[in-house]
Amino acid sequence: MRLTEFSELLHTEFGVARGDTLLTDHVILALGGRTGAQAIEAGVDPREVWRALCAEFDVPRARW
Repeated sequence: MRLTEFSELLHTEFGVARGDTLLTDHVILALGGRTGAQAIEAGVDPREVWRALCAEFDVPRARW
């Protein structure tokens, strides 16, 4: 997944302000105790970060 697609999904699902905050501040255990931004910076596929965020916040699987 490209970062532009990831950002679009993030902002559509959570809103711009909340999505950006979740990406930079919310620590996700499934990503090794990193934030989504840290995981992406470390080379984790944005699709994996998207799925982890969706799982954390009970987003319906149809939108993953």
